[in-house]
This record gives sequence, structure tokens and C-alpha cells, in this order.
Amino acid sequence: MSQEIIQVDAFTAERFRGNPAALCILDEPADERWMQSLAAEMNLSETAYLRLDGDAYALRWFTPVAEVDLCGHATVAAAHILWEDGHVETSAECRFNTKSGLLVARRRDDWIEVDFPREEFAEIAAPEGLAEALGTAACRVVENRLSYCLVEVESESIVRELQPDIPALKRLPYNGFVVTSRAQTEDLDFVSRFFAPRLGVDEDPVTGSAHCLLGPYWEGPLGKSTFMAYQASARGGYVKVTVHDDRVCLGGQAVTVMRGRLV
Repeated sequence: MSQEIIQVDAFTAERFRGNPAALCILDEPADERWMQSLAAEMNLSETAYLRLDGDAYALRWFTPVAEVDLCGHATVAAAHILWEDGHVETSAECRFNTKSGLLVARRRDDWIEVDFPREEFAEIAAPEGLAEALGTAACRVVENRLSYCLVEVESESIVRELQPDIPALKRLPYNGFVVTSRAQTEDLDFVSRFFAPRLGVDEDPVTGSAHCLLGPYWEGPLGKSTFMAYQASARGGYVKVTVHDDRVCLGGQAVTVMRGRLV
């Protein structure tokens, strides 16, 4: 089997920043074991598979160890490649059929905007062992349907300097941990980091699905529905977030880094 594979850095306009995703555009359905094996081989937080399906593209996302229901950065990367390689006219929408329903991507100058489901949440008591695993106390803790545990902490500096105990986080019963605070940096509204050791991703550089939760979370405390967010990983990345009634629009940039062929 000869298959092109493309690596794109998403939520950034600079190579080697943001979050890298691998993209495969398939002519026919692929075996799930093959898709998971390739995702493990790529060893990125996400490998995405696209296949034309009527007037949309079927889109699936795999971490190195599991398929997931929602991934923002690989969706931004997928739209970027469909436009860049001429599969979709640059003036047209990219439409994706996914496990989270229909997702639509649009170009806004050099930004890509994707419409995602709004992630509702429920407030909970801090799980036993969470503070010790994170190395900091929580101001507030919530969870959502994706089994994400969102932890608000006191300051941006705590988010940026956090050095969690990854094996301890992996023992807690969540797919991912979103650590966030209000931003002290000018022109930012909130900052975050994301850890998902149970999904084979100790720290994700920039996480779209987390911002589908972060937008609704900060809507009340900040009294607004449009945000500029920064995920403060080592690579870092900017996300424009707009919260609607039942949807969240995420804006990001993307740049192609590498093209190869699997043989």
C-alpha cells in the first residue's frame, strides 16, 4: 500500500509550534487496526483519516493508543490540507462527518474557523489525589461527557509552571485534565494546559476539544462569549474561541511541515 501522509502544525502560523497532526486522505475505507497502528507509528497526539463521502469528508481521529470522539487541531489541519491541495475550493466550506456530528470549517483570511459542539459541564468535588498529582490546589473542578476534568487554578503563572506527576494523573479516572486560569498576559482572556496520559498523550501542545469546554466554562466568570486563548505548552498555540447557544467556534492557523509516502 502506498499512501501519502502529511504533517501539519495547527493553531500556529510558525513551523514547529502549535500542535502537529498527521493527515491521510484515503480513497476507500481502511482497516481500523491499520489506522491505529499508523497512529502509533506516527506517535503524534493525533493522526487523522479523511475519505470523501458524498458532499462531505468522513473524518476519524486516532491518538497513539485509541480512537477519540473529538479533536480540534487535527480538524483544523484537515481543512488546511483540503484547501491547500485543491480538494476543496478555497472559497468553499469544508464539511466533515465525525463521531461528534457534522463539523464545518470556513476560511477567514489566514485563519480557519471550525464549528464544534458546545461542551457542557458539571461541577464536582476535587477527586482524591488530584491536587497531589497536579502539584497545586484547585479553585474549582468540573467534568464533561468526554471524561475531561477541568481544573481552575489561581494564576497564569501556576498554569505555565505546572509540573504534574504524569503517572499519578494516569491513575485517575479521566481521559484528560484541563488546567486553566484567567490570563494576566495582555490581549489574552485565559490560558490552559492539557494532559491526557490515559490516551497516550502526556501533554498535548494545543487542544481544540478542550477549548470546546473552556469557552463555555469562562463565559460566565468573564462575562463575554468571545475569547483569545493561549495553551501554554512548550510549543504553545493561540485559539480564538466564540461561544454560541449550542456550538463553539474555534479559530486557528495552520502550516504544512512535511509530506511523505507510506510504502
